[in-house]
Amino acid sequence: MSVDSTTDESPTPWPAAYPDGYAVVDVETTGLARDDRIVSAAVYQLDARGRVEDRWYTLVNPQRDPGPVWIHGLTSEVLADAPLFPDIAGELTKRLDGRVLVAHNAAFDWSMLAREYARADVTAPVRQRLCTIALSKELRLPLPNHKLESLAAHYGVVQEHAHHALDDARVLAEAFRPSLELAAQSGLRLPLLACQPLTEWSDTPAAGSPSFGYRPSYRPASASWRPSRKRQPCPYPNPGRYKEGEQLIQGMRVAFSGDTSIDRELLEDRTVEAGLHVATSVSRLTSLLVTNDPGSPTSKSDRARSYGTPVIDEAAFIQLLSHVLPAQRREG
Repeated sequence: MSVDSTTDESPTPWPAAYPDGYAVVDVETTGLARDDRIVSAAVYQLDARGRVEDRWYTLVNPQRDPGPVWIHGLTSEVLADAPLFPDIAGELTKRLDGRVLVAHNAAFDWSMLAREYARADVTAPVRQRLCTIALSKELRLPLPNHKLESLAAHYGVVQEHAHHALDDARVLAEAFRPSLELAAQSGLRLPLLACQPLTEWSDTPAAGSPSFGYRPSYRPASASWRPSRKRQPCPYPNPGRYKEGEQLIQGMRVAFSGDTSIDRELLEDRTVEAGLHVATSVSRLTSLLVTNDPGSPTSKSDRARSYGTPVIDEAAFIQLLSHVLPAQRREG
């Protein structure tokens, strides 16, 4: 399905190092674990200056329970006759090939796509991604938080159907263009990250390996040592540990270990904005440990195992941040 593009040429001098084209992507999924699947996907193809060239949307039969229907609205009945991912992989590849993948929390969308391509025994065509959360922070946009609706409101983009992949991709495409133009005007170096496709996949982990995580290549986003940041105390009481399959609750204590694909300070800022407490260490009170390398012998991972603290990867955590349950503030 083709979409008319704006024909007027912007007078903005364009940085020669900027990519030649972008693929704005949004996927809806059955959940957050390593064996969860994509249930719908949308791609808006943009030219070098962020103008829409084409859009595409498909349902995907996940071959399992559709998961949080109350979020994406896709029931088993709706998905029963949808194509399987291997059936749409070729069409999706045409729309991603040679372009930078753009997404709001690109680490999550990329990880889901990488897993699906690997399951289909097909090499994902994506080589670079750009997270619009990171770009917004680089541009110092005056946003109250890093949610998509806040970015859309900043640019006056109307969101019609939240958590519908096609509308979310449209909203992001419309918000990305002015951000891209602002970056070009400022001579900003875009926060591009390399994408390393998975070459093989098994939904059954090897004996002794973590049950929820593969071992992808992550670009280190922060040094191993970072000065501590003074934060205001969390205004919500700690409700206890996170329970798998449920939502985060304001006041939960979250610890991070190892490198993250999103800038660590940005990740911590988003955590605090959601009403969670960033813990610098793991204790019996820690609700959740977030790490992309759960098998590494770090002190935090060791303590999490000894205390029975739940452990999830970064992509799963970012998805959970979109649906944090509210809590009552502490008195006084």
